Amino acid sequence: MKIAMGSDHGGYDLRIRIREYLEKAGHEVVDFGCFEKKSCDYPDFGKEAAKAVASGNCERGIVICTTGIGISITANKIKGIRCALCTDPYMAKMTRLHNDANMLALGAGVVGDLLAIEITDVFLNTPFSGEEKHVRRIAKLES
Repeated sequence: MKIAMGSDHGGYDLRIRIREYLEKAGHEVVDFGCFEKKSCDYPDFGKEAAKAVASGNCERGIVICTTGIGISITANKIKGIRCALCTDPYMAKMTRLHNDANMLALGAGVVGDLLAIEITDVFLNTPFSGEEKHVRRIAKLES
């Protein structure tokens, strides 16, 4: 799977850890940065990752800041993006099953490396249910 990633300085270390994990698992990762731990603005990186997913260049996206809140708001400003901030695997499962979320937001200050990887795995490996009620609800989000 081709996955877009982006983070600010607060999510830098976790993004690198997840990127390495994904690449070892055979995924192609398009990394939009940031590329150093110097203080920077999450919208610059979250927006570029979201654009890559919205355009179809990447199948899914993962964005990370300290809480995951700001960068998830940023991603959701891009038309066609359904970015969910998940703090546990159950949330990742349900957002894929019910919302067909195409981006995952993580808070590096909220979840540790191992939990973040587990959340990522569930997010990437859970298919959308395709149930009519969920399709209908997603359509309402898009209008």
